[in-house]
Amino acid sequence: MGKEIKNYIAVSVIIVNYKRNDLLKNCLNSLYQFSTNFSFEVIVVDNESDDDSIVEVTSKFTNLILLRNKKNLGFAKANNQGVKISNGKYLLFLNNDTVFIENTILNVIDYVKTHEDKQLITSCRLLNKDMSTQNSIYELPTLQNIISSNLFLYILFRRSKKMNKYHFEYQQQSKPISTGVVIGAFLFINKSLFENLGEFDERFYFYAEEMDLCKRLIDRGGEVFYLPQFKIIHLGGATTDNVKWFKYKNQTIAYLQYYQKHFNGIRFSLIIFIHYFGLLIRIPIYVILGLATFRKYFFITGFYHIRQLFVYPKNQFRTTV
Repeated sequence: MGKEIKNYIAVSVIIVNYKRNDLLKNCLNSLYQFSTNFSFEVIVVDNESDDDSIVEVTSKFTNLILLRNKKNLGFAKANNQGVKISNGKYLLFLNNDTVFIENTILNVIDYVKTHEDKQLITSCRLLNKDMSTQNSIYELPTLQNIISSNLFLYILFRRSKKMNKYHFEYQQQSKPISTGVVIGAFLFINKSLFENLGEFDERFYFYAEEMDLCKRLIDRGGEVFYLPQFKIIHLGGATTDNVKWFKYKNQTIAYLQYYQKHFNGIRFSLIIFIHYFGLLIRIPIYVILGLATFRKYFFITGFYHIRQLFVYPKNQFRTTV
């Protein structure tokens, strides 16, 4: 669908869609409504749609290219597909469950242009449906914050950067700040920088691909910036809410893969032990909560934690330190 655009394009907006054309339609409507005074193209990479309704949704928009995959290739690979045919100076990786309420992309472009001397990944403030701020930034995993997260120590060390990777949650942010990771719902980067980083690592199927990208950028002297003064709505998990086990399973796989790729030796072994120990101690907690509240949610979550104890991905990173 669509033609190559030969004129200058500032931003290529890449959206991966998986069986949620309703979300995609709302996203595109708001994107085109609030994106003015800069040139852009949209590349929708559709993973395994059941019918041709995706064509009907996307055909109404100009400067839009549709790629259709016959099976779900995962988030990283689908985004890389979009990058390969993109024409923009910048890339915006955007979730299909986002809604624009202002000209956020132009504001981010203006910010990045004033920092051309830096290697940057940037993101904006993500809002929940009720307009409250969504937690969308965190520090890269370390031995300290992995132990803290799994053993509930982060509750005692809420404002500690070393012990609580989500320490920014407890601070009111109004100005740009440097962080470790921004989630992939809105991730903005210069295309040439993205390509120099080696694009998304396609060994990550779903989740953690943006964490790995941020890690590689920081390792080469770049920075990850959160711009809270600019915002969009992010419905958060809407694509996976109806497939809970898919979500739990792939989150576990993604984190374990990240540990496989970026840790080794005794540190790696300790992290893996702590990961599974954290799952184990949560099982009785969810059962007790279920009995105390009579809520089915806690029993199901406890059951999924049991299943996660038996999930361990094959190590595809043995040669990577």
